[in-house]
Amino acid sequence: MVQNFAKSLLDVADNLGRASSVAKESFSKIDACNDATGSAALLKSLLEGVEMTEKQLGEVLKKFGLEKFDPTNEPFDPHRHNAVFQVPDNSKPPGTVAHVLKSGYTLYERVIRPAEVGVTQAVEDNAAEKKEA
Repeated sequence: MVQNFAKSLLDVADNLGRASSVAKESFSKIDACNDATGSAALLKSLLEGVEMTEKQLGEVLKKFGLEKFDPTNEPFDPHRHNAVFQVPDNSKPPGTVAHVLKSGYTLYERVIRPAEVGVTQAVEDNAAEKKEA
């Protein structure tokens, strides 16, 4: 199983290597010609290549049971999330995942890396704060 996983990742590694080579060539061309239109086209091409590689990597990981999860708007769960900070927000119930800094991953539905998140907390009433001051 590990050997199949490693072999599947080799195509992704090859694509990243190609993207890196093309980026180096493209940026030397951009420096040489200083052409804004050409620069935009090269950057768009680079972005498309990176996005295709990211998609391919996700497919390989999923094929072997490894899936990324985004817990935005889920209730905080210490088994799936690692709270890094709190966000004052009364628009959602306290303890709701408001921001995801790092996506979590599961391996065959078992969490192998919890998502790093920011969680909502209730905003205190300003009138109460003024009375205490």
